[in-house]
Amino acid sequence: MARVAIVTGGTRGIGAAISLALKERGHTVVANYAGNEEKAKAFTDETGIPAYKWDVGDHEACLVGCQQVEADVGPIDIVVNNAGITRDGTLHRMTFDDWNEVMRINLGGCFNMAKATFGGMRDRGWGRIINIGSINGQAGQYGQVNYAAAKSGIHGFTKALAQEGAKFGVLVNAIAPGYIDTDMVAAVPEPVLEKIVAKIPVGRLGNAYEIARGVAFLASDNAGFVTGSTLSINGGQHMY
Repeated sequence: MARVAIVTGGTRGIGAAISLALKERGHTVVANYAGNEEKAKAFTDETGIPAYKWDVGDHEACLVGCQQVEADVGPIDIVVNNAGITRDGTLHRMTFDDWNEVMRINLGGCFNMAKATFGGMRDRGWGRIINIGSINGQAGQYGQVNYAAAKSGIHGFTKALAQEGAKFGVLVNAIAPGYIDTDMVAAVPEPVLEKIVAKIPVGRLGNAYEIARGVAFLASDNAGFVTGSTLSINGGQHMY
């Protein structure tokens, strides 16, 4: 059955792949984005998927944005919380703003989007919330206490909300990607990237569509007995 799905950070990288995968499965997809107007327009022109701009770390903006999406295309049944940022640095050098902004967007965005949509899903008796965590939220990572804490928090958020939603038909799961061949990873210096790949048993970076296919499964009726789970897609780098 076709559903309305919204993907935060859905016009670039992993988010764009998720948006396309859900569209390919017949869903009506809306992509949220935060700031890059040019890339968002290019994404919409290329895919036909409308893009709505708001900051997922802004609670009121999420409420208003989701209301507008529902007015335009219908009730939101699938939410993919993919939007995220990095502000890397060791604790010694990390500012409070570096910490707070990552927590506000990466973890706060999950709360804000769930708050905007969970009630409607519960009332209709069907819903999917899929949160994009990270291998670094499972294993930790040097220089990322903010990012690792936020992503680890996403995994806990997922398990708790899953318990609230299950009896109403609202299933909540997470995906923890490993290192994926995106622009963010491409910016890593080559010597560092070589060391990362050397630790991945399958011997390569992941592809964004490998994450997207996992999301598509969790968003489907085939995943009706899966909730509170974290699907690790990391090439065997961290077996959790």
